Amino acid sequence: MKMSAEYIEAQKNMQPGVISSVGFLGDDKRDLVQIIDEDEQIMSQLGLDFEKVAVWMKKLLDLAVKGLGETVLVDDKWEVNVYEARGFIPCPFKDGIFRKRVIHVKNTHNKTEIDLSELSIHLFEKHHFLQGKGSPFRIDPHMLKKVLE
Repeated sequence: MKMSAEYIEAQKNMQPGVISSVGFLGDDKRDLVQIIDEDEQIMSQLGLDFEKVAVWMKKLLDLAVKGLGETVLVDDKWEVNVYEARGFIPCPFKDGIFRKRVIHVKNTHNKTEIDLSELSIHLFEKHHFLQGKGSPFRIDPHMLKKVLE
């Protein structure tokens, strides 16, 4: 895939200080298209389907929000709770505005954990963007696989 005008603008929006103080790319030196392409390959190699995983993420988010700050056990396997800050954050691709919510997911069987923001779930589902390496909200495909197991 090529860096289209949309991707060039989105990558500019992902820089520290534009939308968020830390940005979305971490210390990753790859361009946006390379990050997406390589993460799509890893997801495929791990047998993870973006659509199915996004459905799982949104289910956990919904259940965590209903827990009103308390830990919720989902399917006797995942403990989830939500943390919410005031305000909203826009998508760097300019296709939505999201609450500043983060769900913490813990697999109770193997003790692996991951944090997912409402925006990172959107970026994962709609853009296959897991954020750059070193980004605080990066969804590492290998860790995601462990949490899902």
